[in-house]
Amino acid sequence: MPEVPDRIKDLHKRRAELTLGGGPEEIDKQHKRGKRTARERIDALFDSGTFVEIDLFARQLGREFGIDKKLIPADGIIIGHGKVDGREVAAFSADYTCMAGTFGEMHGRKMNKIIEFALRAGMPLVGLNDSGGARLQENMGPLSQYGRLFYLNSIASGVIPQIAVLLGPVAGGQAYSPGLNDFLFMVRGMAVTFIAGPPLVEAVIGEKIGAEELGGVDVHAQVSGTCHVVCEDEDDAVGKIRRLLSYLPANNRHKPPMQPCDDPPDRASERLYEIVPPDDRSIPYDMHGVIDEIVDQGSFFEIHRDFARNCIVGFARFDGRSVGIYANNPFHMGGAIDVKAAEKMARFVRFCDCFNIPLLALIDSPAYQIGSVQEQLGIIYKGAKLLHAVAEATVPQISIYVGKAYAGAYLAMGSKDFGVDFVFAWPTASIALVGPKGTVNVIFGREIAKAADPEAERRRREEEFERTYMSIYYPASLQHIDDIIDPKETRFRVIRALEALDDKKIDSPWKKHGNIPL
Repeated sequence: MPEVPDRIKDLHKRRAELTLGGGPEEIDKQHKRGKRTARERIDALFDSGTFVEIDLFARQLGREFGIDKKLIPADGIIIGHGKVDGREVAAFSADYTCMAGTFGEMHGRKMNKIIEFALRAGMPLVGLNDSGGARLQENMGPLSQYGRLFYLNSIASGVIPQIAVLLGPVAGGQAYSPGLNDFLFMVRGMAVTFIAGPPLVEAVIGEKIGAEELGGVDVHAQVSGTCHVVCEDEDDAVGKIRRLLSYLPANNRHKPPMQPCDDPPDRASERLYEIVPPDDRSIPYDMHGVIDEIVDQGSFFEIHRDFARNCIVGFARFDGRSVGIYANNPFHMGGAIDVKAAEKMARFVRFCDCFNIPLLALIDSPAYQIGSVQEQLGIIYKGAKLLHAVAEATVPQISIYVGKAYAGAYLAMGSKDFGVDFVFAWPTASIALVGPKGTVNVIFGREIAKAADPEAERRRREEEFERTYMSIYYPASLQHIDDIIDPKETRFRVIRALEALDDKKIDSPWKKHGNIPL
């Protein structure tokens, strides 16, 4: 064997030093926090031996305050690409053991470099975030790279899937980057994110507040809607990232991957007769039960589970095909669409349309939520986001009316008038401009008032109107519905519709982009 040259020995020595992160003491601190190091996180996410690191030898700048005299290995961030379940994925992982993973100029350049690489190569990007924020000693360097980062996140939007995972603090300007990603994961007990931390909030506006209360997991998963997926620990995060990626194509030019399926496509489900009350539309039920019965068994992966619970969004499979589901949930607020639900569904619909994922709508909603609170929150233009998103979608679209579909909810959830490809209804469904009580009061108000027994006359008019116009067979007779189906056959009908639409193509008018109400 020839002797290894000194230059090669030196290379391996340098590489070994740089891969030690902040050193044994800092690594021990990270482990005592219950957290993995940046490299341990990379190893957990990627298929064994597939990750290829780039820019290991990048050095920090910060000449003004002497930061360049120190050694911050790889400037506190690892970037590269590898395979997740055999598919190429790009990633970065912030190294908290190196100066708290702070965002310096070279740190930012590396982050931006991997986004540009992912764009050129057409592969998803996963960001593992754990950072103390901007490195103030470098001043304009981080500020400039923040600008480039936000620019690249925006340019990559709709081209490659972008997934941000928060495994520690992400504060200040850096918080906007995960906000620009398609999906944001937060790990309970570790992740907090805000544009201004508790000390600054107290100094500026005098409000004393803890980090968790200001920007913890529950705040962003339940109230702000910033967090899409809650993870209980780092292992849970890795499993959920891998699962989400399995539904997504590599980029906007590909179709989502098919998966082997042993759940028969013609499997009928008579349980659906029990899940949805057959005779009383006022009885609440959980639409999750319907979803679980019709999709490939165990395949539903919910997004935004704890936010705007009057609707449901998530990915599932039908005979191995990836499908995006958005649905009303009568178990909460009767399934009415408020500002939060409209924005939640609109964002999800637009993501699926970006990445060629067919859409299935399950509909049971009395209408958009009315009242002074919703008007003040902007229900007119924020509610219109859902109308815009569904109307502009070009992927295969299937709508199923399960229960009520009144007024704007009938349209916004995807009607034939919106170009939806297949519209089915269950016998339990009812479509109308307004519910029977409101309609009868307006149309027959005088007759009811003059009757000997106004209440009996009101009931008679309502029953007659319900029997004639609220039956699902009435809109079906006017071609607003393609077919009224037996609920137990829903799975088979969806699968056959997806097969028929596999090569769907639409020629839309030329435009740079639509102007969705923001």
